[in-house]
Amino acid sequence: MTAAGRALDGQVALVTGAGRGLGRAVAEALAREGAAVVLAARSRQQLAETAAAIKSGGGRALAIPTDVTQDAAVAALVEQTVGEFGRLDVLVTAAGTASFGPVAGTKPADWDAMLAVNLRAVMVCCCAVLPVMLQQRRGTIVNIASVAAQRFIPGAAAYAATKAGVVAWSRVLREEVRAEGVRVGVLVPGAVDTPLWDAIPGGPDRTRMLRPEDVARAVVLMVSMPPDATLEELTLLPAGGIL
Repeated sequence: MTAAGRALDGQVALVTGAGRGLGRAVAEALAREGAAVVLAARSRQQLAETAAAIKSGGGRALAIPTDVTQDAAVAALVEQTVGEFGRLDVLVTAAGTASFGPVAGTKPADWDAMLAVNLRAVMVCCCAVLPVMLQQRRGTIVNIASVAAQRFIPGAAAYAATKAGVVAWSRVLREEVRAEGVRVGVLVPGAVDTPLWDAIPGGPDRTRMLRPEDVARAVVLMVSMPPDATLEELTLLPAGGIL
């Protein structure tokens, strides 16, 4: 698509987890489609690298270091976004974390980070952008879940619970705001080859996983639908079918 006809020209997108992996790929893809992209993650260095990559390609990016598990930080993130750009059209919640192991022998504390990042932070981010989008009577939220929410994968009980929560949250939220011009979609990808797997020994064959760019293309599709259409749920799997 030519620059003159890019799908997201004039729009502002906020992407969490934008410092690396899936979030970075999504942010770069949205910028290529013309959106001004606000980048949120904890690592200043990684955010700076993502912002530099976007700007080197002629895109617009604003890096705001943010811990999405901190409610006040999320509120400040949205406030700064609107203060800088005057609007907020797209939210993509791509921040995530994972740990795996059988339920027997695990401790509740082992689940806390996943519950905080994968589920609660998604809920908080959605709540934070809603006042802006409802006032605009326009906006698209895409929450990134996981195929683990749909498949029974031994060792992934807590992770799956967080992602199933994201799916349920997204389904209910979209019904609440549909009539107000705000669209809510949930993307359910299979395994994606990202740095998340670096700390997980014995995982699936990463050469057979989805690439972050594959998921980014799906996000672009969801957020660039015409105003009278909405792509509410999308499952994206590797062609080989694993995970």
